[in-house]
This record gives sequence, structure tokens and C-alpha cells, in this order.
Amino acid sequence: MSRLPRLEPPPRVVDASLLGAVVVLLATGGVSLVSGRPSGAWVFDVHAVAGLATVVLLAWKLRRVRHRLRPGDLDATRLLSALLGVVATAALATGVWWVFGGQLDLGPWGLLNLHIGLGLVVPVLLLLHLRQRFALPTRESAADRRNALRYAALVGSGAVAWQAQELANRVFDTAGAERRFTGSRERGSDSGNGFPVTSWVADDPDPVDREAWSLTVEGRVGESLDLSYEEVTGGEDGGSGGDPESGSTVAPAEQRALLDCTSGWYSEHDWRGVRVGDLLDAADPDDGTAWVQFRSVTGYRWSLPVEEARDAMLATHVDGERLVHGHGAPIRLVAPGRRGFQWVKWVESVRVTRRRGLGEWIAVFVSWYDG
Repeated sequence: MSRLPRLEPPPRVVDASLLGAVVVLLATGGVSLVSGRPSGAWVFDVHAVAGLATVVLLAWKLRRVRHRLRPGDLDATRLLSALLGVVATAALATGVWWVFGGQLDLGPWGLLNLHIGLGLVVPVLLLLHLRQRFALPTRESAADRRNALRYAALVGSGAVAWQAQELANRVFDTAGAERRFTGSRERGSDSGNGFPVTSWVADDPDPVDREAWSLTVEGRVGESLDLSYEEVTGGEDGGSGGDPESGSTVAPAEQRALLDCTSGWYSEHDWRGVRVGDLLDAADPDDGTAWVQFRSVTGYRWSLPVEEARDAMLATHVDGERLVHGHGAPIRLVAPGRRGFQWVKWVESVRVTRRRGLGEWIAVFVSWYDG
């Protein structure tokens, strides 16, 4: 124990470091929610190393302030500090538990969702805490070479621990060894509609009547389209579809793509439907168009850059089965490399625009209300 204080930086440096670590965790956690391509794997690694380093920082912090948390000495400020410590510890613990293959059934949610939820509460409590207790480190302590060496060792230890857990998962063949780089585990690949049914926030529309449904393609296009389900699919045998009035034809297409959900699972399937690129060619977008927005019957919507959107698909079938309502019937977006909440379900319109609609960032949280 006598050597422990020598490893610990000054109190103000620890406090500032905790703030910095939370900022890094929030930033990388936010990016990880929209990153589904292997090229973005480094974001998840940085998030994990920062989380492990935060465990040590939090231990230093709690060691220093533990005498203030005696029941008889608690006031409102200290109670808030204690709550922050509990929530931060729970967020870190659920993350570590998930990495080692832990599971938790919370109805439509799971352990990873709990980790994300706790992680979002931490900055709120931290800001309230900082209003009462925060002081920047002195210039001398911030520039101290010994502190720099301490933090180099801290980050290095976090990286080693991160690699060690991956090795431990493989050696002991835990559920954590089966994770994708995003942390998701495989569920229901190639099982048709057998993969998990999840919805973003509170989106839960009534089943869509295929006979009354139509898909519109509009916005900055030379010719708007309004296609029935039969015209999109060309019949259940997968024949050609199209808009007879405009003379356009939308050929059927198939694509294998992996759906990686932020609920902590992934599933790979053969999808059938129409390429968004073919729809755009039929609608003849104006020069200078940059975004393609996909809107659900609920009001939920998401946009993709036009070149990426061309390679996406609007799917009516999965592994040869017609999509069921829970998976977005009559048609859903298939966007390879994007996370599950960006694969818009129950699509009813495709809109071509010059600029991305900022309102969609609000719509993702209130779509169940305005749909």
C-alpha cells in the first residue's frame, strides 16, 4: 500500500483525467453506434481501452474520497457524487461483463442496451457534479514528466488488458469469443424471418396493407415514381416490376448483407428486392443531388449519401421468404456497413435532396409520435 500513492497523480489531475476519459468514451461510444464497417474497428478499440483506463482512474478517485462517504457525513453534494460513482461503476461493469459474454434479459432490451443507457446518464450526473466540485490542474502538475509517464503506463496497461481479455475469451471459449468487432454476437443468420425483431425507440405501427401501400420516389428528380407492391416485386415469382405510366422498369435484385444491431446481435442473410440505384436511374435525379432519404410509415427517417444509397437495397424478401411485419414489411432498407437502426423499416418514400434534412435527427426520437 505504501507504493500506491506514488503511482497516483495529483487529485486535480485525476479529476481532469476522469472528465477527459468520459468525453472520449462518449465520443467513441456515439461513433460506434453508427459504425458497422471493419475500417471503423479502431473506434471500438479506443472505447474499450478508455473504459479500462477509467476503471483505474475511478479507483484512484474513490480511494481518495471514501472518507467523505460515511453515512453521517453525507449531504446533497456528496450524495450526488456517490450516485455518480455508482452509475459510472455500473456502466463500466456492464461493459466488462458484456465483453466476457455476459447476458441479461430486460424484455426488448439486453445487457448492451443497459450499458449504453448507463453511459448516457454518466455525463448528466458528471456535469451536475462539476458545478459543485471541479478545479483545473496547475500548469506544473499538468506538465509534470512523471504524470506523463504514469498516463503512458495507464493507457498501455489498458491496451494490454484489452488484448488479454480477447485471449482469455478464446482460451476459455466464452460467449465473448464469438463477438464481431462491434461487440455483437451472431443470431439467426440464414434463417429467413427467424432473426430477432427489434424496433427503434417506440416505433410499433400496425401491419401495413400491401394492397393499399405504395412506394414513392420524389424530391429533386426528373420524374417522380409511385409504385405499388406488385410493381416493386413484379409478383411473388420475382419478375420485373416498374411504373407503367413512366415506362420505367425496376429489375429485381438480390444481395447478401449483414445486419448488425446496436442491441448486440448480428445476422447475415440473402435479401431480395430492388436496388436503390435502379430506382434513382428510373427517377433521373437532378445534378448536384447529394442525399437520399428513406422515410418509414411511422415518420422515422434516415439519409444516405447518394453514391452509398445507390448500392443499398429496398428488400421485400429475406432468404426467400417474404418479409413479415416485424422485419419491416412490405419493404425495408438494406444498407450494408450501417448499423441496424439505420436500416429503415416500413419504408413508404424515397426522397432525393441536395442537403441532409436536419429534422431527421429529431424524428428518430419522436417518430412514433408523428407517424
